[in-house]
Amino acid sequence: MSIKNILISQKQPQTASSYDILKEKFGANFDFKPFFKMEPLSSREFRSQKINISEYTAIVFSARTTIDAFFQICDDLRVKIPETMKYFCTTEIVANYLQKHIVYRKRKIFFGDGKPESILGLIGSRHKDEKFLITVSDSGSKDAITRLFESNGLDFTTGVFVKSVPQDLKDVDMHSYDAVVVFNAADIKSIYSNFPDFKQADIKFISYGNSVVRAMNDAGLSIEISAPTPEIPSISKALENYLSNH
Repeated sequence: MSIKNILISQKQPQTASSYDILKEKFGANFDFKPFFKMEPLSSREFRSQKINISEYTAIVFSARTTIDAFFQICDDLRVKIPETMKYFCTTEIVANYLQKHIVYRKRKIFFGDGKPESILGLIGSRHKDEKFLITVSDSGSKDAITRLFESNGLDFTTGVFVKSVPQDLKDVDMHSYDAVVVFNAADIKSIYSNFPDFKQADIKFISYGNSVVRAMNDAGLSIEISAPTPEIPSISKALENYLSNH
């Protein structure tokens, strides 16, 4: 089956991307449509987790959305964050975003290289006795970072600060696409929120990440290609291989 029309469940890149190269090489058409958006939890929703932020000595951030939500919830609940609080961020970009809320130079801020293992390297033996609060989304409570903290015996709690909210996809004709690329379990939730009677039919799904695989299996959807793997490290590589063979 020829693959010509492909739907990507993300925003369209603002600059030239690998999708442009694939379009030129294979003549495929790419449309971009985010299936969901992230919104901060209300203070009431957060309180249901029974987490006392003041009990923690270190916070772990992996996204700017959770930083905004964290400080908004602290304001709503009148939680004063001490200057001794330590901040561990997955990347420098995430760490720099903290300047929106705190005086960066006066705080203890550490950042990794994007890999979950780099956070453990930052912690090392010097910070292993901290009490960590890992900020996550409603679909990331058991991600790679929390698994590493668990396996290394660190004292931590995961706290949900943002939630995925389905976007309106009613104007999208899913079956006009030969393939649909999904990156998040929330993408699957959004499909069924918009189309309760959705049937896969001939659509080829290309997934990225283990959480997507689990969500698709739970929904009874079949996966044509699953990434990342050692042979297929990215979605662009998955598409290139598939288009080359079809």
